Amino acid sequence: MTSRYPASYDPRDEGEEEPVTPVRASSRSRGVALVLGTIGGIFGLHRFYTGRVESGIWMAVSLGGGTIWWLYDMVVLIAGEFRDAEGLPVREWGVAPVTAGRGADESRQVTQLTEQLEQVQRQLGELAERVDFAERLLTQQRERERLSRGS
Repeated sequence: MTSRYPASYDPRDEGEEEPVTPVRASSRSRGVALVLGTIGGIFGLHRFYTGRVESGIWMAVSLGGGTIWWLYDMVVLIAGEFRDAEGLPVREWGVAPVTAGRGADESRQVTQLTEQLEQVQRQLGELAERVDFAERLLTQQRERERLSRGS
């Protein structure tokens, strides 16, 4: 027997790998970037869309680097390895919805805005009825005046 404690367990000693954290993807749409790249890629539209304004300007000035730069970008976009201004890969095909915080304050504001919008719609409906009524009264008055002159 020994008086030493056993060595602590380290999974890397047995060839196991540490868990890989997934890479965050850009909120930009790969589909939109691909369409912009196809339509106006030599002018760098896809680079402007992803926030890479400086390289977009250079791409527009050089007409896509004589189309070589444009072709390279299209291959990288299709492969899903194109990166936005923050260095995140543009991988998602759909457009990410803009979501605000789901706190109680935001939902209360949405509820208040909805109620105000409904109130404005009711008032607008009442106003439209009043204008219609006034138009009918004016039309009747004009008809009476026209008939009284004609007799």
